[in-house]
Amino acid sequence: MTKIAIVTGSTRPGRNNVGVAEWVLAQAQQRTDAEFEIVDIADYNLPLLDEAYPAAYQNYQNAHTLAWAAKIAEFDGYVFITPEYNHSVAPALANALSYLNAEFSNKAAGIVSYGSAFGVRAVEHLRGILSELQIAHVQKTGMFSLFTDFENFSVFKPTELQAQTLAPVLDQLVPWTKALEAVRAEASVAA
Repeated sequence: MTKIAIVTGSTRPGRNNVGVAEWVLAQAQQRTDAEFEIVDIADYNLPLLDEAYPAAYQNYQNAHTLAWAAKIAEFDGYVFITPEYNHSVAPALANALSYLNAEFSNKAAGIVSYGSAFGVRAVEHLRGILSELQIAHVQKTGMFSLFTDFENFSVFKPTELQAQTLAPVLDQLVPWTKALEAVRAEASVAA
């Protein structure tokens, strides 16, 4: 069965990210075409990138990197949940992505964002990072507003209109994830 990780994008105390990830998981689990699991980057205690070698070498020296790499390698695709910080992707997510390379390569991803402007600027920055990691990101995006989709800016309660933005993301992501399995198989034969 195709496995897709729902990756949190924030490690801040009191973060909204987990509530969004849990909601995405609940929606995704209604599908039968893939298995979904939350991967919380906070669980890996990743300091500011502290590996001596570039990620492409996979010469990981630290236990936290090895654990992070092993977990990410388990999945065929990803849904990244990103808040928008300073018109960009959350620093914790950018840092977590910078740790790895091959574990993400030739896989697919969808993005779910939130912020004062639906997180759209974070999405555009995240797309550049994902492209560099050879992650094929789908066109549709789940987008949520801090003003209308969160109660008191802290409890995730999406409006019906914005809740409908998730299904098209998953509808694109699952087939792309399955299609890229053949790309990875071909790449492993060539290696």
